[in-house]
Amino acid sequence: MEYIDNMPSMDLMRSEKMTFVQLIIPAESAHRAVTYLGQLGLLQFRDLNAEKSPFQRTFVNQVKRCVEMSRKLRYFKDQMHKAGLLLPPLPASQPDIELEEIEIQLAEHEHELIEMNANSEKLRQSYNELLEFKMVLQKASGFLVSSSSHTTDREVELDENVYSNDNHADTASLLEQEMRSELSNQSGVRFISGIICTSKVLQFERILFRATRGNMLFNQAVADEEILDPSSNEMVEKIVFVVFFSGEQARTKILKICEAFGANCYPVPEDTTKRRQITQEVLSRLSELETTLDAGLLHRDKALTSIGYHLTKWINMVKTQKAVYDTLNMLNFDVTKKCLVGEGWCPIFAKTKIQEALQRATFDSSSQVGIIFHVMDAVESPPTYFRTNGFTNAFQEIVDAYGVAKYQEANPAVYTIVTFPFLFAVMFGDWGHGICLLLGALVLIARESKLSSQKLGSFMEMLFGGRYVLLLMSIFSIYCGLIYNEFFSVPFHIFGDSAYKCQDATCSNAQTVGLIKYKDPYPFGVDPSWRGSRSELPFLNSLKMKMSILLGVAQMNLGIIISYFNAHFFSSSLDIKYQFVPQVIFLNSLFGYLSILIVVKWCTGSQADLYHVMIYMFLSPFEALGENRLFWGQSVLQVVLLLLALIAVPWMLFPKPFILKRLHMERFQGRTYGILGTSEMMSIDDEPDSARERAEEFNFSEVFVHQMIHSIEFVLGAVSNTASYLRLWALSLAHSELSTVFYEKVLLLAWGYDNIIIRLVGLAVFAFATAFILLMMETLSAFLHALRLHWVEFQNKFYHGDGYKFNPFSFALLADDDD
Repeated sequence: MEYIDNMPSMDLMRSEKMTFVQLIIPAESAHRAVTYLGQLGLLQFRDLNAEKSPFQRTFVNQVKRCVEMSRKLRYFKDQMHKAGLLLPPLPASQPDIELEEIEIQLAEHEHELIEMNANSEKLRQSYNELLEFKMVLQKASGFLVSSSSHTTDREVELDENVYSNDNHADTASLLEQEMRSELSNQSGVRFISGIICTSKVLQFERILFRATRGNMLFNQAVADEEILDPSSNEMVEKIVFVVFFSGEQARTKILKICEAFGANCYPVPEDTTKRRQITQEVLSRLSELETTLDAGLLHRDKALTSIGYHLTKWINMVKTQKAVYDTLNMLNFDVTKKCLVGEGWCPIFAKTKIQEALQRATFDSSSQVGIIFHVMDAVESPPTYFRTNGFTNAFQEIVDAYGVAKYQEANPAVYTIVTFPFLFAVMFGDWGHGICLLLGALVLIARESKLSSQKLGSFMEMLFGGRYVLLLMSIFSIYCGLIYNEFFSVPFHIFGDSAYKCQDATCSNAQTVGLIKYKDPYPFGVDPSWRGSRSELPFLNSLKMKMSILLGVAQMNLGIIISYFNAHFFSSSLDIKYQFVPQVIFLNSLFGYLSILIVVKWCTGSQADLYHVMIYMFLSPFEALGENRLFWGQSVLQVVLLLLALIAVPWMLFPKPFILKRLHMERFQGRTYGILGTSEMMSIDDEPDSARERAEEFNFSEVFVHQMIHSIEFVLGAVSNTASYLRLWALSLAHSELSTVFYEKVLLLAWGYDNIIIRLVGLAVFAFATAFILLMMETLSAFLHALRLHWVEFQNKFYHGDGYKFNPFSFALLADDDD
């Protein structure tokens, strides 16, 4: 025990020691003190106004002002984005500016920009209308000229052939009389010209036809230029149309339909001279508007550029000031309304730094009264804070994704740094694929400084955050690949010649004739001669399955041992005696014994059937083992281990709840009667005592059921968790077989042809399958299975994960959004 107590502490093994502190800050130095604490980032404030709504807090007006300024800054950022202007980097040094001055400048810039945008929209609308009018004039002129020439030809033909006969008036048909009357009165045929979006023209023409019952002529032509749509800020293709009709009623219908479809109608005179004159006027006005628009855009871009020079600093300043006022709203005024009282958590190592920051705030604010900083006792559990770096942070995030460690609880991330990439590599073992992952990890690490300053996508951000996890996974994959002797499923004689050879000098096919061992075993990893032999699959299955059980039992024992260190740290002798000891006995009586049998069988080369040994250990414990015996005294040892496993179950279940009940009764014995006191004493002391009694009320049935669930979970979990580690064997076998299939059935098959095209196609398919199936899908699969083994099989032996993270007030941790 003394040796364990004297062991040096590890930074990541247990969370930082925290202390609960109270601050009493004079009102004149409160803002500066909170600002300095935000720059330090080592104090987590507790909200003392949780019962109040945001609108009932003291500094609500300042928060509203910051929110309004954030809205204006977002507006400026959007305007720069629409204008295609890049946000310049933050200058090295800029003069300090007060928040009130920023507020005035933002209001002026916003008013100026809104006015410029309104003028620009009006000018753009006028420009679009003139541009549409110009195109309507150009296209409608052609329709009107062809229509008038067509009408003249029809009139001459009718005059020569029909109307020249004086007696025809009596015998002419009604249609001919109607046509003659129309031609004699050209004012009866009218037209409406305009322009409409191309996407609406078909439906527009169909509605016009139905509304006029076919009594119209619809002519259309594609506009020469695309027109900017002010609402979407995109170029839109439009169609110029001219509708010929007759009658005032038809005109009213057509105008309403044009309005419903958003078609713009423009008056086009029939006289050619007037059309030319209007066209010239439109062209001159368009030229003037283009000049005005260009000047306006140039002026707006200059204004946005001048804003953008300060925008980054303004955004950061408004964001920090809003965070300061939000934090001040978590503080309470004292009775005199002259001081603010705050409470919070901080690491013990940060107390000196916080006191220095508070002293500096008092000096800089010229306050006559100093800030009081003192430590208090707290009922609630402290937050959990681990100091991590760029390497360990990713592994800590893997653990925190399951649950944040309880205060001062043993941190699984210390062991996850090694065990997680190793278990991944056991499933992914191929040193060719490991080299590919290593190259990817090295690229991410080499570009670390550049990528950390960029805004990455969700997938790339996750990949970059786990770059060191990927590095260790690739290194361990190379190591396990060398043990499996697989390079893209191809074995190599890296560590010397094989220990096997043909039975005689004449054998030509070792796969069918067989091999004999003629020298010491292969020095490292699997002998390359196993690849392609008849016994390859049974041998590798046996090796990887037994290795998975050994690794699983070792990691589960590690978890139980860590639970001992937890119990020792928290001085819980009950957990050591009635959880740790029976758990170690139960697990190792069954699966620890199985692991010993595996090692003994490997060392002795015995042919014993371990399945038979373990099954009949339960069914017939007193039966002789016969040829399955591995060592002397094995039968007696099996009976002893089985009895120990049976004893360990009630050992875990019954003693702890009854001992806890006895301790509770001894602790509160004699508290039934208390000292009589005055009414003032009762009002002060009675309520906390009753609250404390309620908090420490002991419910035996609840404790017993909880212990029973925990015991049953461990007993069943010992079996299921050991079986779960067989996924190491299954995924390793699947990865190896997939690599073999792609190599033999794709690459070697294509290489058997003399055609260069077939070879290139086979190489491309092999590269694609390797990259997307083996390097991406298999990596993700092995990663998720390794994650499950750590979260469920390993961490449930000791890890509660019911704490909460230390969330200090820090400007560096502010969210990216402006709100």
